[in-house]
Amino acid sequence: MLNINHFTYGWVTPLLAYLMSVLGSMLALRCMVRSRASGSHGGWLTAAAIALGGTGIWVMHFIAMLGFSVHGATIRYNVPVTLFSAAVAMGVVWLGLSIVVRRGWDSAALPVGGTITGLGVGAMHYSGMYAMKTDIALVYEPIVVALSMVIAVVASTAALWFALHVHGFLATVGAALLMGVAVCGMHYTGMFSMSAHTTAHAAHATGATAAQLLTPLIIIISMITMILLVQVGITEAEDPTLARPTHGQRASRFWPSGQNSG
Repeated sequence: MLNINHFTYGWVTPLLAYLMSVLGSMLALRCMVRSRASGSHGGWLTAAAIALGGTGIWVMHFIAMLGFSVHGATIRYNVPVTLFSAAVAMGVVWLGLSIVVRRGWDSAALPVGGTITGLGVGAMHYSGMYAMKTDIALVYEPIVVALSMVIAVVASTAALWFALHVHGFLATVGAALLMGVAVCGMHYTGMFSMSAHTTAHAAHATGATAAQLLTPLIIIISMITMILLVQVGITEAEDPTLARPTHGQRASRFWPSGQNSG
């Protein structure tokens, strides 16, 4: 069995991965506040899916993968499969958010949406791992893989609950910190299910190196995240569920339209 190193560059990659997961989660939660405030879910749901699925999950995964190495092995990435994994991440988050937002009256919406999203996040993770081509044999421990999927479902369900209920900025930060722990926990649990072995039948690894493929993709999605961050910052932040009625609004509760107390 070959030696696997998940922290080739020390704590740089896991800490940066966690930071991006927290940033993506926080931005997604703020987008959901805007969605509730505007009453128009389409655009803000898409923005939240890009932020959470793209930055909070996919970028986190591949930043962590930059620190992954196997002693004596060549690692390359299949470009189409890697792009597919990004689309899966954003797509399942959008689907989960759509379910819980549009069917909020249904008590089954949260567990159903969380399960679908969690399984999709797991599919993103393992499709991203499938995109990794090496000249060795990679074997996964089924029990640990199953545990990582359970973590993904629980984390996704919690994320969707936060998306529905978090309002204030400090609460958003706290929820994003917890979501970052859950997403990173799922990733590294899945990674630790892997073992590497030499084989006489492995083909020569072909594809893009991590730096060639992942660096530009991570930069592009991070730039999109920054644009969304600016957009969130310049739009009205007030959530109508928290807004207090004005004096005139309070008065209108007691006086019919066109009348006054005088």
